[in-house]
Formats: sequence, structure tokens, C-alpha cells
Amino acid sequence: MPEETGRRERKKQQTRRNLIETAARLFAERGYEATGVADIAEAADVSKRTFFLHFPTKEDVLISDGRARLDLALRVIEEREPDAPLRDVLARSLTAMIDDTAARDLPSGMAALRARLIADSPAVRARLLHAVFTAQARIAEALHEAYPDVLDRTTAPSIVGAVVGAVSAAAVASLQDGDSAAETTAAMRRAAEIGLSALDALGE
Repeated sequence: MPEETGRRERKKQQTRRNLIETAARLFAERGYEATGVADIAEAADVSKRTFFLHFPTKEDVLISDGRARLDLALRVIEEREPDAPLRDVLARSLTAMIDDTAARDLPSGMAALRARLIADSPAVRARLLHAVFTAQARIAEALHEAYPDVLDRTTAPSIVGAVVGAVSAAAVASLQDGDSAAETTAAMRRAAEIGLSALDALGE
């Protein structure tokens, strides 16, 4: 039974990855607005129903790995050492997210596609902003619960907003400039260090 469950899960993940890669290719070839869910499903050789089992909307394909990245960041916070400094934990959370982006979204071209669509598509821009805001709120809440004596409910989102915002803005700017994956990764790491300097005001 566990083997069968594992096989189903692997097949599910393969289908999801196929949909993501197919969507990225079609968006690049035909344009985002000209590509519909039916086009993606047909090119991926699945039904529209299968598409919607994985993604609620076309926009959600663009942020397909965002939830996994958020989970990585939250896991770092949850599994921290009891006496781990706040700055170190937040830095490790950022590193986990940046490393994941460098391993998946940059090589696949999805990150570059998002960067282009942020400028060109109001619907995509709104969806991505909502996703980033939601992720920041989750991380801020986790940090507040982990360090209640250092971060209150207004300071926590301020710090997280500064840091995650810096990394996101650096990534978009780098990609829109046509930088390589390595250059974009380096830009995100520099931005993380700049954002983390906001913790200096807290003595952390």
C-alpha cells in the first residue's frame, strides 16, 4: 500500500511538473494572454479537469513553486535551535528560498517569464503581489511566535517586508536586465544582506 501511494504521488508530481514546463514554453512562444488553459492542457496531453486539479487559474502556474519555497522558510524557523539568533534564522530562511529559486525557477525560465509579465500583465502583477504579501505575512507570524520578546506584531512584518521585498525586487530587476541565472542569484544574495541590516536596529 505505501508503495502504491508513493507511485501515485510521483505520478501526480510528474504531471504537475509537465504542466508547469508546458505552460512556460507556451507563454514564451505564444504570449501569456494568447495562451489559455485548454492550450496548456492539450499540449501537456492531459484534460482541462486535470489542469484544474493542480492549479485553480492560469496565473497560479506562474507561482507554482511558491508554496514549496514558503514551506522551506517556515521549516527553518520551526526547526531552529532554541538559542538561535533571530538574524541567523531569518538568513537561513532566505538562503533556503534563494537556493530553491536558483535550482528550479531560474533554470526553467519561469522566473524570467514572471519578471516580464509583471511589467506587461496587470492580472499577473496582481496575483504575484498577492502571493508575495501572503508569504511575507506567514513568515512574519512565524517569526513573531518564535521571537515574541524581540518582534511584536508590527515589527515582524516590517522586518520581513524589508528583507523579502529587497530580494524580490533585486531578482526582478536582474531578470529584466537580462542577467544570467548566476548573476540573478548573486543579486538576490546581496539584497538579502542589505535587507538583514534592518535587524541591526534591533540589536539582532
